[in-house]
Amino acid sequence: MTYSSFETLIVERRGPVGWLLFNRPDQLNAMNALMRDELAVAWKELDADPEVRVIVHSGEGRCFQTGVDVTEIASDGIGMERYRRSLEELDLHFTAWHQQVWKPVITAVNGICAGGGFHWVADADIVIAASDAEFFDPHVSIGQVVALEAIGLLRKMPVEAVMRMALVGRYERMSAARAYQLGMISEVIDPPERLRDAAQELGEKIARNSPAAMAATKRALWGALETGLTEACRAGAKELVSLWGHPDQEEGPRAFAEKRPPEWQRP
Repeated sequence: MTYSSFETLIVERRGPVGWLLFNRPDQLNAMNALMRDELAVAWKELDADPEVRVIVHSGEGRCFQTGVDVTEIASDGIGMERYRRSLEELDLHFTAWHQQVWKPVITAVNGICAGGGFHWVADADIVIAASDAEFFDPHVSIGQVVALEAIGLLRKMPVEAVMRMALVGRYERMSAARAYQLGMISEVIDPPERLRDAAQELGEKIARNSPAAMAATKRALWGALETGLTEACRAGAKELVSLWGHPDQEEGPRAFAEKRPPEWQRP
């Protein structure tokens, strides 16, 4: 599959792992209007590529993401109004969750993750970080409201930890080790230079599983965050049963019994 040509992103495939990299290192990977548009396309293209089983998301340069490009919004005359409409209508398309990508998504945080960068931490399935990564939310320090990103983080970590980061703003940074303690991330990679190799290794490990089973699992578990316990269990049961009769559901036990790697159906 040939991917579109992007100005603000790098999109490529390494074996079964698709990579989506922020590529505005001189602007600390801040998200301008073009990046928002390109992210909407890139997620869908990676999701549509049958060779991609897992997607890894990271950033070029010394920062993972620093949120919306405030300079653009303040200076181009239309940026703020365009961004306002997308938020008022909750018409967002820049994370895998926004785009309903059902392949597993790993976010690999390199360097600084600030403000809007937490969108991709909150909306990933698995988050790992380099040992020198730092996390902080400067919104209130520049007169802005902390909302969507932090609301997403409440599903992952204690409320008080999210509140502290939201209210302290730019005046305190959270280390990768502390983020791990609080459940924001699941692994700290040291030395930091190994981050991408570690993400690729994790992606390849996950890619060995049934794509159909993983997609149904992801729909069931993410769906549970949207509903009450009983409704979530009913929906989860439907996802579970939906795979019965699927070739992968029969191939898995057969391969196990025959002591060979399974041959999954392509997504």
